[in-house]
Formats: sequence, structure tokens, C-alpha cells
Amino acid sequence: MTDRTKAAPHPAKASGNAPDSGFSPFVELDRQTWSRLSNEIRSPLNQDDILRLRGLGERLSLDEVREVYLPLSRLLNLYVAAAGRLHSATTTFLGEKTTRTPFVIGVAGSVAVGKSTTARVLREMLRRWPDTPNVELITTDGFLYPNAELKRRGLMDRKGFPESYDRRALLRFVSAVKSGAEEVRAPRYSHLTYDIVPNEEIVVHRPDVLIVEGLNVLAPARTRADGRAGLALSDFFDFSIYVDARTSYIEEWYVQRFMSLRGGAFADPESYFHRYAGLTDTEARATALDIWKRINEPNLVTNVLPTRGRAQLVLTKDADHSVTRMLLRKT
Repeated sequence: MTDRTKAAPHPAKASGNAPDSGFSPFVELDRQTWSRLSNEIRSPLNQDDILRLRGLGERLSLDEVREVYLPLSRLLNLYVAAAGRLHSATTTFLGEKTTRTPFVIGVAGSVAVGKSTTARVLREMLRRWPDTPNVELITTDGFLYPNAELKRRGLMDRKGFPESYDRRALLRFVSAVKSGAEEVRAPRYSHLTYDIVPNEEIVVHRPDVLIVEGLNVLAPARTRADGRAGLALSDFFDFSIYVDARTSYIEEWYVQRFMSLRGGAFADPESYFHRYAGLTDTEARATALDIWKRINEPNLVTNVLPTRGRAQLVLTKDADHSVTRMLLRKT
């Protein structure tokens, strides 16, 4: 498999401009320049927070939070404030008094790239800003079809592909949140049992900000049977982030995470993957590579990576998990 730089066009080239035109819809910033954008703001997180928030295999540090996520939380805070001003102007123009709806952020990226950690850190950071104390996080895992339904449809080996999700339910959920509903419910997913938890739900009560994290959250709208385009989940987003890295890096992160899980979640007899707990290092690596090559890499290349250019911000990671480059869409 070639590296991700050859698997899909760079976001700057996805706009249709000629590669040598000198124009791009993105502003490119290196980490040092980006970190200066909030150098007068103190990070609200400490080392205990870092240990609680980082995912398995992630190397999240206080420096990463201060240099990457603190400027990002400040940028998002500015976007939230701007959305509030636009709402006020619109209601004044219409002569109506309506309640402002939640600001919705989408976070996309491959399996094992660290998008869940990004989403969790952003939730904690945004909660510390005085005008967004209520920040909720939903993952699209809860909208996967239950395993019984996936088996019925012959999709267990395509879990995570677009067709494995109840997309209508996901669209209804985010639409209800964005419409200002007082209470919206989502199914709960267990990574231990690898399935939807029966009779359990996550309840969202009109947050200031809702973060929606998942593989395919930036996928374009599907064409309906009558030839018309339907709604895309991203139509409800106020801001979107794609967490990016070379495919070869992500593959290695996936393998290392799989091997680490043998002594963790896989060791639990209730785990769906308990059968892998006793594998040797050689067997575990071979198994992880097989799963990656058959399922996760094809999904990344075919469905996830092509949505990168739709994001408003692309965070690019290096081999050590550190974010080294930011591409911010011009406004």
C-alpha cells in the first residue's frame, strides 16, 4: 500500500485549483507558529487530566495541550462567539426572540489516529471557557447497527464502513440537537462487548457545544433513489476537524494498540475480543495486520480519507503522535 500522501489529494488541491496556481482554500501553519496564537493564555489542564484523557498508545503531553489544543480551543471559542453574534443579528432582523441552538463540531479521522483523544481534550478545554460551560461529546459508534443486525446483513467484516451505521437515526439525532430540542437520546455503545448496549442511552440536554466524533462524520450526502441529494451529517456542523497522519503511521499505531489490549480489555472474559488475549507477540501482530489490511485500511482509503478536504481544520500528526502542521480553511 502506498502512503496516504499518494492515496488522496492534498486538501489544498481538492478545491479544483491548479497545483501551481499559488492559491489554496487553506492557510498552512506549522506547530511553532500555531502555538504562538494563544501564548498569553494559561492551559487549564494538568498532568492528571492528561492521563485521564489520552487514549491507549497516545503520547498526549502538557506541551501538546499547550501548543496545539489551547490555540484550537481559543479559535473555537471565537467561532462560538461569532455564531452567537450572528444569531442575535438574525433574530433582530426577523423581529423574533428564539433561543440559540448548540454549536456543533465534527471530528473525523481514521481508526487509531487519535481522533477520540482530540475530541475528549477539546471537550475539557471548551468546558473551561466561561461562555461554553456545557460541552457534550457523542461518538457515532452508538449509531452502528447492533451486531445481530450486522450479521443479518452480512456486514460484520465491514463494521465502521458507512453502510454499517443507522445513518437516518444519526441524522435525526444531530438534527434534533441543532433544532434546539430540550432532550435528545442516543444509543450507548460498549467497546468491551463490541456492540450496542440494550436499553441504555446517552441523553443530551441542550449543550452549549456538541462534539460529534466518528470515522465518517464528514462524508458527503448520499444520492437518493429519485436522483436528489439528501442531507449530510456535516450540514449540521458549525466547525469540523480532520485528524490526519500517513497511513503507514496509523497502521503501526493500530498494531501497537491491538498488542497492548491483550493485557487490558481483551483479558476481560466479557470482551468480544477475549479470544485474542493469549496470542503471542508474533501472532498478535499478524492478526492485527490482517484486520487492518482487510477492514480498516480499505475503509480509510475509500471512505474516510477522501473527506479530509471537507474539513475546516486538518491536524496532521507525525510518527510520534505529535501534531506538526495545521491547515485552516480560509473564511
